[in-house]
Amino acid sequence: MTFNRSVVSFLILLIAFNCFARQGSFVSRAGGQLQRNGVPYYFVGTNYWYGGLLGLEADKRRGILRLRRELDFLKANGVTNLRLMAGAEGEGLLNGVNRVGPSLQPMPGVFNEKVLDGLDLVLFEMAKRKMTAVIFFSNNWEWSGGFQQYLIWNDVVSKRWLIEKPSWDELRDIVAKFYFCEPCKKGYNDQVKLVIGRKNRYSGKKYIDDSTIMAWELANEPRPMRPSSNDKYRGWIVDTAAMIKAIDKDHLVTIGHEGWIGTQDIQLFEAVHADQNIDYVTIHIWPKNWGWFADKRMAEEYEKAVSITKKYIDENLAVAVKLNKPMVIEEFGLPRDQQSFSVKDPTVLRDRYFKTVLSYIGNQPNGKKSIAGANFWAFGGTARPIPGQLFWKSGDEYMGDPPMEEQGLYSVFTSDTSTWNIVRSTAMTVANRRR
Repeated sequence: MTFNRSVVSFLILLIAFNCFARQGSFVSRAGGQLQRNGVPYYFVGTNYWYGGLLGLEADKRRGILRLRRELDFLKANGVTNLRLMAGAEGEGLLNGVNRVGPSLQPMPGVFNEKVLDGLDLVLFEMAKRKMTAVIFFSNNWEWSGGFQQYLIWNDVVSKRWLIEKPSWDELRDIVAKFYFCEPCKKGYNDQVKLVIGRKNRYSGKKYIDDSTIMAWELANEPRPMRPSSNDKYRGWIVDTAAMIKAIDKDHLVTIGHEGWIGTQDIQLFEAVHADQNIDYVTIHIWPKNWGWFADKRMAEEYEKAVSITKKYIDENLAVAVKLNKPMVIEEFGLPRDQQSFSVKDPTVLRDRYFKTVLSYIGNQPNGKKSIAGANFWAFGGTARPIPGQLFWKSGDEYMGDPPMEEQGLYSVFTSDTSTWNIVRSTAMTVANRRR
């Protein structure tokens, strides 16, 4: 069979164009910037970790209908990037806390793949709205099972920690063991491979071909927990990032790091982000949790907290600039005024704080290296705290606050109009920086 030379040339051009178009639609890294379709990619985002669980609700009003309404709301307010949980490990209590679910891996090595139908749905709906997702695979903390569950399954730590709450030092000792536990890491790897290898039942796209996914994230806030595990921790990051890139070369990979506070050492923070398979730097900012203001003195010590916040951003950004990689502030939050959990109470200080942190997006003076985006913690959507009940119980609607925290502590609800005014205004400014 022979082909006309012009036909062959056309086919070659068509194949090249298709390859370029496919690559171009993914968010990528060019030095110190994220890019999409050849232009800088900046975003205002939020944490919507439970988004993949909503489509699994039997009640459509609490599930798929809520999901669609909330995505429309977010898009209308300029939020275009969502940080999602891939799936929980184990079921029931962990550290005496009700964990979220249904679980992707209810038992070791046993996967309920129907749970990924919910992740399929949120990605499918996000694609319609031209949003992007960051998906984290596991968790340093107890509320979705995470590293502790792998340790319990493999008899590295006692099952008593299912119902008992460890002290901070006990928790550090427990979680640090994950990086030494080969069967634990294999169980984690199996879950990662399952998710990355998924084909979306709604769109028909393989996850590795879906540009709605911006990045894969190793875990939510993975810490070495003890200095004695630093080397194993670094090795786990190197090995895991390489494994992901070997399967999926098109998507970005990041750690899910909190900044140097997560490693208690800025040199280790730099070292783990220097790895060739880690595409961008992340930090989290928690003024209340980290004691940047005294309990119940948020108003009196607000300016001090803001000063520490700016210093923390600058310290971590210096590492990103040195590595020539973008940085994302992927978690930050502040309680309501008077640290109330009621949606009726004001958010004056929170609004001021959000305006300060969000102002960093794409606004670095050198014009070359910037903070690419910021995801506030967290979107509470149309759910509301239950009067007289501080903590989440199985069967309650999900909101931004995970089960071990007071419901309403950090959630930004659809009714928080003043906060959304700031988010929307920032998004408009950020959109202009893309041009």
